Amino acid sequence: MSDSTPVRTPRHRGIYLLPNLFTTGAMFAGFYAIVTSIGGNYGEAAIAVFIAALLDGMDGRVARATGTQSEFGVQYDSLSDLISFGLAPSLVMYTWSLSSLKDFGPTWGKIGWAAAFIYAACAALRLARFNTQVKVIDKRYFQGLASPAAAAVCMAFVWSMDKFGVAGSDVSSVTLPMAVIVGLLMVSRFRYFSFKSLPTGEGGRVSFLWMIAGVLVLIPFFVDPPRVLFVVFLLYALSGPVFTLWGVATRRRRRNAG
Repeated sequence: MSDSTPVRTPRHRGIYLLPNLFTTGAMFAGFYAIVTSIGGNYGEAAIAVFIAALLDGMDGRVARATGTQSEFGVQYDSLSDLISFGLAPSLVMYTWSLSSLKDFGPTWGKIGWAAAFIYAACAALRLARFNTQVKVIDKRYFQGLASPAAAAVCMAFVWSMDKFGVAGSDVSSVTLPMAVIVGLLMVSRFRYFSFKSLPTGEGGRVSFLWMIAGVLVLIPFFVDPPRVLFVVFLLYALSGPVFTLWGVATRRRRRNAG
């Protein structure tokens, strides 16, 4: 190497650790949700999953901001998501509500844990599919409901019921189809809008309408967080089938008209 060859200064290892610390925090929150649900603190468990979602949304942004993306970080984040948004929600729903189905007989007890497993398995399949298609998919959309959004639907429901003193055993007939349907939405081919690609104006600035929408959501959120979160994420979960089927019907009408 000649004297004129520039020497690349190695990036400080602490910078590489920073995004992975956020990922570890998200995984810890998911693990805490499992542990605290076993102890019967279902509201705390649901909140822990939302904290995991918040940290999960930050690790990728930190990695991009510091230029520390790595294949290790991608795989680590995926494993963390499986715990926080796959296993944690399924076990919270089981300990809170689905386990009570055994009171109706052994068969119903098996159906309860099978529904929880379907949710966890669908989350794993969703993450595996996303990892294999990440370089070819349209960044504006998700194929299937993202696992954090799926977890948010279920955990907002648990949080809402727990806050108002509704026992999980009283709504097991709702929890059962919710776990299965939300799980299947994760592995569906329905397209969901990705908020990572918000429409921006000149200079990359977010549209003023999005700011107004954010304010309109934040005001009721601070009044009643669990129910607002449930309504918001339930509508988002329904948006995939609605807009996908509407698009199919529109294209069919155009072909028939042509």
